[in-house]
Formats: sequence, structure tokens, C-alpha cells
Amino acid sequence: MSAVTPQSVPAGEQTRLENLEVRASKVRTTLGTKIASAIAILIAIVWTIPTAGLLITSFRPEADIKKSGWWTWFTNFTSTTDNYVEVLTGSRFQLSTYFVNSIVITIPAVIIPITLALLAAYAFAWIDFRGRSILFIAVFALQVVPIQVTLIPLLTRYVDFGLAGSFWTIWLSHSMFALPLAIFLLHNFMKEIPRELVEAARVDGAGHVKIFFQVLMPLLVPAIASFAIFQFLWVWNDLLVALTFGGGNQDIAPLTVRVAELAGTRGQAWYLLSAGAFVSMVVPVIVFLALQRYFVRGLLAGSVKG
Repeated sequence: MSAVTPQSVPAGEQTRLENLEVRASKVRTTLGTKIASAIAILIAIVWTIPTAGLLITSFRPEADIKKSGWWTWFTNFTSTTDNYVEVLTGSRFQLSTYFVNSIVITIPAVIIPITLALLAAYAFAWIDFRGRSILFIAVFALQVVPIQVTLIPLLTRYVDFGLAGSFWTIWLSHSMFALPLAIFLLHNFMKEIPRELVEAARVDGAGHVKIFFQVLMPLLVPAIASFAIFQFLWVWNDLLVALTFGGGNQDIAPLTVRVAELAGTRGQAWYLLSAGAFVSMVVPVIVFLALQRYFVRGLLAGSVKG
């Protein structure tokens, strides 16, 4: 039995087979896209259910929370804002004070490393100096150092300098921990900027300061916003650094410390955990939604050469 070759198939039949293959390819692509979309939707729903339950619980009366699960809310639509009033203004909790502390801690802890990392990244990317490559590798390698191994040495230095129990210890610690990643991310983004732009500015007589602020800075917004999101979420949700360097000083304690107390020393008020959790979530959600258009662009900085 002889094999069928393309030459032995009539032209009309050849065209029909090609059309069938094209249609089959489109069907496979469509099915693949639909399956992927369905899986993504399913994951999103599963991921959202606990958050939805937490939100519903935060508006349920104390008695309902203690006797039934959050899903029973759909058959009994009782809701109240008493939980939020108690955690924000109640004499036992006053999360509003700790909310302000979190803002006071987070904003400088984001601005300081970004400012220093921008200057360092510019030097690594556009200034040729001896040992630049070795120093950059050393900075990059610092990313693998666990935070936990630095806590006791840093705390010892802060005590020696008389800074223990102040906002400065938390600001400086978060800034130091964030600098290696910030420098690496911003350096990669700067290296993707066409060299011709910098050289043209130099030809026009621009120095490093003018090149940095007028040529590069407007192009660095996606990378800055991307790192700002990372750092903001990290600092806002941090508990370890605040507990270690805060020295138990409630005047500088952030929201995370107080919310942890709701589940710990004040376990009898566990029904307020959901309201306290949402109070601590609202600002990070707003920040992420406001800057999300820069997020992917910043993440992909330096990942592709074009």
C-alpha cells in the first residue's frame, strides 16, 4: 500500500484539508482560552471567599458572630457598624491612633529607600568608577541576607546610640532592608533607557543633576511606583520589625501590633478581629489600586533586552 503524498492529493481536497486544520487550530485556541479563563475565574472566587467572609463578619453583631458562621448572614441580614466604632474609638482599642502611627511609619520608610536607591542606581548605571561591578554584585547579594539575623545586632546599635523605642529605629531598619532590592530594580530600569538620551543631554551641556532630574526621572515613574507598592505593603503589614525595634512603646506601635493583641492578650474580643483587619487593609488596597497600572511595567523592568 503506497503512502499518500501531498502531490497525490487533488488541489481541491488539499485546500479543504488546510481549511479544516485552520479551523481545528482556532477551536483548540478558543477552548484553551476559555479553559484558562474559567480556571482564572475559579481561582479568583476561591481566593475572594475568605475575604468576603471577613467583610461580612465585620458587620455582624457580636451575638451572631459567636453563635453562627458568616454564611448564615445570607438568611439573616442583620448588620451593624458597632464593631468598627468600638475598634476605632473605644477606650480599650483606639485603632485610630495606631492607624496614624502606621501612616507615620510607612511614608518615611517608603520615601527614604527610594531616594537613596535612585541616587545609587544612577551611579551604578551611568557613572563609570573603579570597582563598580564588584560593588553592585555585593549590593545585589545583600538581598539573600535574612532579616532575622540582623535584628539583634541592629537593636544593640540602636540602644548604644540612644534611638531604641523611637520611630527612627523602624524607619532606618525598613530602609536598610529595602535598599538592595530597590537599587537592583531601579538600576535595571535605568539601563533600559536609551544611551542616546543621556549622551544628547551631555552634548547640550547637562551635568549629572540635570540628566537625573530632567531626562531620567520622568521615565522612572513605573519602576518607582512598582517598588513603592512593594515597600508600602511590606512596611504597612510588618509586625516583626515593629515589635523588635519599637521596644514595646505603644506610642509608636502600628496597626499590626494592636490587631495582633486582639487575638492574643485580648482574646475575649476576638469578634472584633474582622473589623480591625479591614481597618488595616483599607489603605494598602487603595494604594495598590491607585498604582496598579505601573505595577507590571515596573516588574518587567530590565527583564527583556530590546
